[in-house]
Order: sequence, then C-alpha cells, then structure tokens
Amino acid sequence: MRPLIAIDWGTSSLRGAQLGAEGQVLATREFARGILSVPPGQFAAVLDELFGDWMQAPGALCLISGMAGSRQGWQEAPYCPCPVGFAELGQHLLWLQPGRIALVPGLSCLGQDALQTPDVMRGEEVQVFGALRLAGRDTATLVLPGTHSKWAQVENARVTRFSTFMTGELYALLSQHSILGKTLDLNGAFNEAAFLQGVDKSQTTGSVLHQLFAVRTLGLFERLPAAALPSYLSGLLIGEELRTQNRQATQGPLILIGSDSLTMRYTLALRHMGIDCQSHGAEATWAGLFALASAC
Repeated sequence: MRPLIAIDWGTSSLRGAQLGAEGQVLATREFARGILSVPPGQFAAVLDELFGDWMQAPGALCLISGMAGSRQGWQEAPYCPCPVGFAELGQHLLWLQPGRIALVPGLSCLGQDALQTPDVMRGEEVQVFGALRLAGRDTATLVLPGTHSKWAQVENARVTRFSTFMTGELYALLSQHSILGKTLDLNGAFNEAAFLQGVDKSQTTGSVLHQLFAVRTLGLFERLPAAALPSYLSGLLIGEELRTQNRQATQGPLILIGSDSLTMRYTLALRHMGIDCQSHGAEATWAGLFALASAC
C-alpha cells in the first residue's frame, strides 16, 4: 500500500492525516485554512506548505475530499448522482496530478420528478462509506450532524438517497442574530434537562415557528434560566429534524458521524425517543479515504 495523505478540505478548516499501510493514523494536522481563505490559484501552494513534507515519501498518494472539489475550491469535481456505490466514487476521482493527487467527487440526489428538490454533499460521502466499513455494514441510515445536517440512506452498499437540514446554521442565526438571542446566555454549560424538554416540545402538534418564539417567553417569565435556553433551542431544532426522519431507519442502529459534542446531543435525543444509534468521529473520514486509496 502506498503512503497515503488523507485530506479533508472544508469551507473554514483544513485537516489531514498521514496513514500507514493498514490504514492506521500515524499523524494528524489541522489548520484554519478552509477554501475561503485560499487566494485563486494558490491551492497547490497551500497544500505544499502544510503537507509538503508528508508528500515527499516515495510513492505518496494524496486524496482530498470536501469543498476543495467545489466551484469555489481548487477545481470542480462533478457530483456523482445517486444511487451510487463505493466503486463508482473511486472511478470518478478528479486527478490534479495523475497518480499522485486527486479530488474526491461529491454526491447529488436529483430525485425522480420535478417536484423533488435536488440535494448535494461534499466530504460526507467519504465519511458515509468509511463509517459503513468501520461498522461492518452495507445497509444503514447514517446521520451527519453539522451546520448542514445530512441523513443518508444506504442499501446494499449504495447510497440511494439523502436529505440536508440546515439545523446548525439555523441555530447559529437564531441564537446570535435574532430577537431570541437577547434572552440567551450562550456562555452557559449544556443543560441536558432543558435540551430534552426542547426535544419533547418539538414532537407535539403545532408549527415549529410558533414553538421557537417560546424560547423568548420561557426566559421572559423565568420558566427557564437564560443559561438553559440555548440547550432548549438546540433540543427544539434537533427534535424538529428528527421528527420527520426517525421512521426511516433500516435494520440495525442509526450511525452518527461527527464531533463528540454534536453526536452526544443527537444520541441523547434519539435514545430519548427510543431509537438506537452508534457514533463515529474523524476516523470515518480516514477510513473512507484509505478504502478509496486501496482501490486506486
């Protein structure tokens, strides 16, 4: 197996791992050098500056997933339309330097009719296939919490469909740039009871647009302390995301992929609703890129 430099290049951050012959992580690096910070035409220079020493290993291969393959990134790697399997993803790598550096294409989900809105992902597809390999499964529902949360359905090792929810971005907008933020204490510790109260509220009848205003009134009438309101808001939004998705799970537990802080919240909400789940972190990205490299 050739030395592999696995890169996840997102909008706001850049992280990489040096992987051994068996896929083990030998070293990792992370920088605040997302694609938006890179001047046009400078992606190769940034990669060389931050990972050039790793690339000097004889026969080194570098696979890059994430937004580096978007129109705003290094070069656009066209989406692979669903349904798509692991082999097809590997066949559509965009080689920047043949046999040495390649961009991993994202996935698109265009639907079967004009009424179904198109959806896309970049970077998450690597995590999906990596997590499946780590879990030893080929059929599962996978949830990738984040700014734009993804729910992916995989059947017989093929991603058949997925949906995006702007849960994280909506939380940031409401807590920092809306009237709700006036009553929130964003420096408070996570409050599990308030979070689950928000999850429960999201499952009741009525519009979430109405329920969101309660974040303000619960604070005004001191039903919840200001320090607990961010947790309540988080539970309300995550619960709303789960409300329409929790019946789509296939055999076996849901697979969560993401940071510890986010997967912890989704795990709390899911188990509170009686839904089993398991979690993976950054290792899913490295496992997915290693599997792609093995097929090159």
